[in-house]
Amino acid sequence: MNFRFPKSEKLKSKKKIELLFAEGRSISKYPIKVFYLPSNNVKKTQAAFAVPKRNFKSAVDRNRIKRQLREVYRLQKHLLKNEGELKFSLFFLYIGNEILPYSKIETSLKFLINKI
Repeated sequence: MNFRFPKSEKLKSKKKIELLFAEGRSISKYPIKVFYLPSNNVKKTQAAFAVPKRNFKSAVDRNRIKRQLREVYRLQKHLLKNEGELKFSLFFLYIGNEILPYSKIETSLKFLINKI
């Protein structure tokens, strides 16, 4: 298994992100909401992560949460590969108001990945 999260798996295109919010679906499990859109024209499943500035004024807190989200995704992304050729555009949004322990974030993200 490859547990890397290379640049090719990061969702950075503004057009793809806008399309994801316009046409994609979403599911949530506190403290994470994920927007997803199946897409066949990409080579790999791509993901992006965001933490709202409204909930966390300090950049240090926002960056810590994003690091935790990326780490959990990196270790659990192999669960998405069971679909065969179907690839996704994913956008993970942290909707909690406080910094939660890694274990709670991991539980929520695993649930969401299995649900997709």
